[in-house]
Amino acid sequence: MNNRRVSLDKKERKCDPHEKRRSGDQSIRGERGFSSGGRRKEEETCFIGGRNSVLESLRAGQVKKVFIKSGKKDGRLLALAEEAERLGVAAIETEERTLDRLTEGVRHQGVAASLKPYAYADLEEVLSSCERKDPLLILLDGVEDVRNIGAIVRTAECAGAAAVLLPKHRSSPVTAAAMKTASGAFAYLPVCQIGNIRQTLEKLKERGFWAVGADMDGGDLYQADLKGPLVIVMGAEGKGISPLTKRMCDFCVRIPMRGKVSSLNVSVAAALLMYEAVRQRN
Repeated sequence: MNNRRVSLDKKERKCDPHEKRRSGDQSIRGERGFSSGGRRKEEETCFIGGRNSVLESLRAGQVKKVFIKSGKKDGRLLALAEEAERLGVAAIETEERTLDRLTEGVRHQGVAASLKPYAYADLEEVLSSCERKDPLLILLDGVEDVRNIGAIVRTAECAGAAAVLLPKHRSSPVTAAAMKTASGAFAYLPVCQIGNIRQTLEKLKERGFWAVGADMDGGDLYQADLKGPLVIVMGAEGKGISPLTKRMCDFCVRIPMRGKVSSLNVSVAAALLMYEAVRQRN
């Protein structure tokens, strides 16, 4: 495998096939965090793929290195390489099959990036800096599908939510697949890793928040009052929110179903709840 830094010479965009290139195997392996003694899996570098995801992560200061396919590049890839150079991040050319391996099958569109360890936000700081009087939080109870998490973070950012809360022991951590699905939303929306769900909800209630859970036995979503400081609690598909978490909610709501299928994907359901809350605020 060969790779080199991307040439940004305006007069010569293409790679010189006769140029001596340094071996990329050692560079990529170093990014993976491999060593002779071996490291724990959680210490390995996280890779993302996709132009929007890489660009937004670059602008948020989350990227260590950018890897761009060798050979002919379109204007967007060249612009992305220039943005990396402007921000002081190395942009390295590499073979497309290597991009496939780094992104583990995610559609990378000719670019991947190695990320710095994801920095979770502090919930107390998020609430202190929130300018809205009626902040909206999304708490995920047992949601383990990383693509659902990414989709929910993307919708939450678009809806103007203050943060998404992920329990440390009852949810998947932030992964490359989640970041790819979120299309750059992790660069803008705080994601907080919390401990005990019950204690977190108790503290939020002390600050004036209402907790609403999504549950099949709840009242009609479109008859509920979702104004004011609010925590929307979403459970795992199939299981729903846990009984203890359900008891901590002030009330529960259900989405009216008119077809033969009895439930929605959790990310779709979360989007409906979020935008109903947004509608009522507006």
